[in-house]
Amino acid sequence: MSAFFFRSHTLLASALMFLFACSESPEVPEAEQAPAPAATEAASSPYAMQFTPEQQREREAKWAEPGARLVEVPGGHRVFTQTFGQNPDAGILVLHGGPAATHEYLLSLAYDLPTQQGFEVVMYDQLGSFFSDQPTEDIWNIERWVEEVEAVRQALGYTRDNFYLLGNSWGGILAMEYALRHQEHLNGLIVCNMQASIPDYAAYNQTVLRPQMRPSLLDSLDAFEAAGDYQNPEYVALVESEFYTQHICRLAEWPDEVVTSFSRLNYPLYDLMQGPSEFKVGGRLIDWDIKDRLHEITVPTLMVGATHDTMDPEAMRAQSEAVADGQFLLCAEGSHLCMWDDRETFMSGVAAFIQGVEAR
Repeated sequence: MSAFFFRSHTLLASALMFLFACSESPEVPEAEQAPAPAATEAASSPYAMQFTPEQQREREAKWAEPGARLVEVPGGHRVFTQTFGQNPDAGILVLHGGPAATHEYLLSLAYDLPTQQGFEVVMYDQLGSFFSDQPTEDIWNIERWVEEVEAVRQALGYTRDNFYLLGNSWGGILAMEYALRHQEHLNGLIVCNMQASIPDYAAYNQTVLRPQMRPSLLDSLDAFEAAGDYQNPEYVALVESEFYTQHICRLAEWPDEVVTSFSRLNYPLYDLMQGPSEFKVGGRLIDWDIKDRLHEITVPTLMVGATHDTMDPEAMRAQSEAVADGQFLLCAEGSHLCMWDDRETFMSGVAAFIQGVEAR
């Protein structure tokens, strides 16, 4: 068992994100409520994170790191970015999951792709995430997030000649939506661990992954879910030990970057968009489906799937065939975080894709 599981179960329940949701939002226990706000933080919106002085110091220290930059986006807000490596010919902007996780769980890309492949990698926290600004107005929709990505691209100076967009999970949704609106600026698109349909994702979870669990476990999960008791420590422990270790990250001990990132999830914003449950779909993304529009994506595209993912790897393969110029990468040993638990396959496959595009 990972050393992580000796930490608070409620931390992981509220922090593990990606695309698990529910149509009802349970009351959050007092221990999971957001901490008292720092003096500089607004408290007029449930979706704006409120920071303790210690958390604010963590944010400011991150902003001061090498390669860090705060970029202004529409609305006058700022988002955190950090550049690793330098390559004027191939810059990769990375979109994290959630919504409202942080870039940290994807830092393996920043560690490997610049040093081993010579690519430039830019990590960034989307608006409402820990290291970025916290708007108090309700601006949370896909269209606005897409225009935020476009503002970041412009600030970075990337163009059709050198701009690659890589998104994992919710970041994959955002990457595909960006391509549908702004692919004239893209040199290549990389979609990792994200089906092009939330209803299809939910069906795969219900008809394939969930039935793989032992019947007694399913009975217990059903009982907790019927009661809306998603934060019950017993329920959380079952989900952690029986689901997360199989389908989120299969490493015996989870990387500190992953644990830290999940602990910083803006849970109310995540809940708004996707809901709190691991097994049911809800939130504002409940009906999202662009399968019928994939053919409109004409830039070179890599779809990355993993055998043990929460997303159907065969759906990812089909998506690579649905776009006009697609390739498929299977991480046979990986799960939803295959950039960690099938790291060599993931990194070499992404590098080969970009090198292939560059060679055209």
